[in-house]
Amino acid sequence: MTAIPIHLLSGFLGSGKTTLLNRVVDYYKAQDIKVAIIMNELGDVNLDGQFVEQDVPMAEMLSGCICCTIRGDLSIELKELIEEHRPDVVIIESTGAANPMEIIDAITEAALFMRIDLRTIATVVDGPELLARSKRGGRTFKLMQDQIRCATDLIVNKADMLAPEELVEVQQLVRGLNAFAPLTVTVRCMTDLAMFDLTAAPKAKPDASAQRLHDSAGSDHVCGANCNHDHDHTRTHDHDHAGAGYVSHAHVMTLTHYFAGPVNSHAFEALIKSLPQEVYRAKGIVTFTDTNSRFLFQYAYREVEFIRITPQGNVSDVAVFIGEHFAKEELEKELHKLENQCWEEQV
Repeated sequence: MTAIPIHLLSGFLGSGKTTLLNRVVDYYKAQDIKVAIIMNELGDVNLDGQFVEQDVPMAEMLSGCICCTIRGDLSIELKELIEEHRPDVVIIESTGAANPMEIIDAITEAALFMRIDLRTIATVVDGPELLARSKRGGRTFKLMQDQIRCATDLIVNKADMLAPEELVEVQQLVRGLNAFAPLTVTVRCMTDLAMFDLTAAPKAKPDASAQRLHDSAGSDHVCGANCNHDHDHTRTHDHDHAGAGYVSHAHVMTLTHYFAGPVNSHAFEALIKSLPQEVYRAKGIVTFTDTNSRFLFQYAYREVEFIRITPQGNVSDVAVFIGEHFAKEELEKELHKLENQCWEEQV
């Protein structure tokens, strides 16, 4: 039995991974290649899955990250997906808060149960956000650095939002972290997708020649040729093995809010635009009292976009917020206030 190619899409929240995923799916379908997808979200609802065509087999891993809290489920999801749908290729889109090396470990575990071949670790880099984070450092910047270091292919996205000298600075930052992976500069992830060709030779990945370390918890951690990050896990990844599940993105918080009914579009947009800086990503599906349509909204780094949609099946109105140490209770109160205001207007 031929090993099924696996492609991992990595990159921080809002970088453009789902846009790339859709381009790759279309690329495969044009060649009559059967593709299956595993999508991972920290929240309780997979909203990015709304963008993917309905005839593509998909497994959703929600309310946790592949690399830790639901890591053991990845092998099961992969096995069931492959056995049921017999795809030619599988794409895994990880949550933006995940360290790719931990996901690589999880995929390696899955390889014990089935014939799979991790071909590509494509990291989508949010150019403007990397530049901004590099000025102030912090855990998120360290995570972005790890995502870049562990890539077999690099896509520096949102080039249209950078001045020429800023774009040069971003490329220098990326190259300083990973000098080996092919690098492409893009707008909306428009790039040559040959890296995903099934006939292409497998890229460098963790194997017998990889450097294997033994961490304080007693589990093996495998690093490939392109991953040269500091292996002091108690510092670089902020793992506290003595604690209860504190991992590299434990500072990332999520809030999932299900709406009781339609809300006013102007009031909702005002709420989104007034979100604190600590909330760097939000997305959801909403129905407005002053329109006849439902919308999928995307918010990343102070910019919000609304897309008119007709969801398939029974899809609830919901909003998911992702950030670092933001006041979840206060935001929940504002959302309830928005709902109550709309209810009062209707009465």
